[in-house]
Amino acid sequence: MAVKTAASDRPILRSKTFLYVTEFFSGMAVMAAELGASRLLAPYFSSSQIVWTIIIGTIMIALALGAVFGGKWADRDPDPDKLYLRIMAAAVWISLIPLVGKYVVLLVSGLLIVTVSTNFLVIAAFASCMIVFVPPLFLLGTVTAGLNKFATDSLDDNASVVGRLSACNTIGSILGTFLPTFVTIPAVGTFVTFLVFSGLLLAIPIVYFVSMRAKRVACAVSAVVFAVSAVLSPMSGFAFWENSSTLAYEGESIYNYLQVKNLSDRTILSTNVLFGVQSVTMKREGLTGMYYDTALAAPALADHARSALILGMGTGTYARQLRRYYPKMTVQGVEIDAKITKLAGAYFDEPDDVPVATYDGRAWLAASRERYDVIMVDAYQDITIPFQMSSDEFFTMVRNHLNPGGVMVVNMNMVSDGRGSINEALQTTIANVFNGACRIGATYTADVPGTTNRELFAKAPTAAELKRYDGCSDSWRRTGGIATVSEPVGSDMRDDVKASALRSATWERTRDGALAAYMSEVASRMEPVRDPSADAGDRSLILTDDHAPVELLGMRAIDNIIAEQAGPYRDILKKEGIGGLLREVG
Repeated sequence: MAVKTAASDRPILRSKTFLYVTEFFSGMAVMAAELGASRLLAPYFSSSQIVWTIIIGTIMIALALGAVFGGKWADRDPDPDKLYLRIMAAAVWISLIPLVGKYVVLLVSGLLIVTVSTNFLVIAAFASCMIVFVPPLFLLGTVTAGLNKFATDSLDDNASVVGRLSACNTIGSILGTFLPTFVTIPAVGTFVTFLVFSGLLLAIPIVYFVSMRAKRVACAVSAVVFAVSAVLSPMSGFAFWENSSTLAYEGESIYNYLQVKNLSDRTILSTNVLFGVQSVTMKREGLTGMYYDTALAAPALADHARSALILGMGTGTYARQLRRYYPKMTVQGVEIDAKITKLAGAYFDEPDDVPVATYDGRAWLAASRERYDVIMVDAYQDITIPFQMSSDEFFTMVRNHLNPGGVMVVNMNMVSDGRGSINEALQTTIANVFNGACRIGATYTADVPGTTNRELFAKAPTAAELKRYDGCSDSWRRTGGIATVSEPVGSDMRDDVKASALRSATWERTRDGALAAYMSEVASRMEPVRDPSADAGDRSLILTDDHAPVELLGMRAIDNIIAEQAGPYRDILKKEGIGGLLREVG
């Protein structure tokens, strides 16, 4: 049975090829917008699994609703002109995202940060997605149903038509997935990526209407709006409020949004414009006043200070401090983002004699057989904690790559305490791994004053301790389990962290009086991590590859930080209303 629609009167649609091309570019635009969404939100909300879940979920909602309404509209009024107008509207909307989207995200964040007490990350990211991405993707969700209506001449071949449309959409989606990730975002950035794919999508309705000499005003207006966005969007960055005189670099890599600020006393690398910084280099020599100084206790706590591995090299500040105070120490850096390594050389004076491998930290450990006296884990970027570098299995790998008496130092950049907090989970996991089945007291922490950083130090068994094991084997402890023997060996760490011992070891190895004196102050901040006990229910706190809800735990920590920082503003809002709040922030 033949199916008659308005498409039969459109010369450009008679061969059906243009319909399949439309479906191809529609599928491409959907996936490109989804990947662009992750990069637009990441500088503000991180790129955690939570944020990805919100992006995928909201986009699926938009597409599902679009499919339902698209089918109804196609049945009720099978006019291809209306479908191509919807595609045009979606393309123009997507082209405006790089120009307007960041302002919407910040406006939503600003409103919610003083009104929402919990789950800020989820609510803010969801609201931003709903406002910025749902409308155009809803419109694109209507495309397939409409095209199916217009491409079907007979019910006898309807299934074949649906199959071909689905194939075109899928192939377009594949290209829309790979091209942004591996080509356009690393080469020209997120903003231009939105423009590239919205421009390709916009070309489809323009070609359609030009071929019929129709909707000339709509075509002209959409082209002008696209051109304006194309000109203005690249002129403003994610952190558009930053002082241009101090913003030395803003760009993107495959993994991160990257921002370099050149201040009078320091140079800063940030991968997130709302929460903290990724790396800092002080322009004066000596101690930095930051967490790197506290982390310098690691080579003094270790039995030897001959070699170091840095997982999460960043811009090389810790490596530079090690080279300054421990010049004979060999240092190996591992950094997954090659663009950060390039920036380190260009803006941060990364030591030329420190090799840096472009690798995931855990993959490096799996491939290497080298052992080190110190291993620094500095891979927790802003509010994003990679689960694979927070588990029992990962820290077991780190311990196995330490020499006897070697020390791991972990930069935990969120001070979040209390039962069930992210820090308690990390500390319990690490203490359990480094204690093993035969020891206790191997792990200590030191908070860094004036920051949200906490440095954790865990020591591998020394040669003397191993001799005292008396038949005990750490292999008795299975992954994720707690199996401390009834009479464990006490770790030497309890003596090493004392001020006199830490100061003396630092002086003997560096001959630097200022650093040795500072280590006395670090010792005063050292706190022992409670030894895990199966009787205390600590098993539920241990993170494993199978169960490591670090995103949810990190989100709670962010809620606590926001509650502390935004508390006064919330009080003003309650007492004086929006007017009082605007006067305060103004």
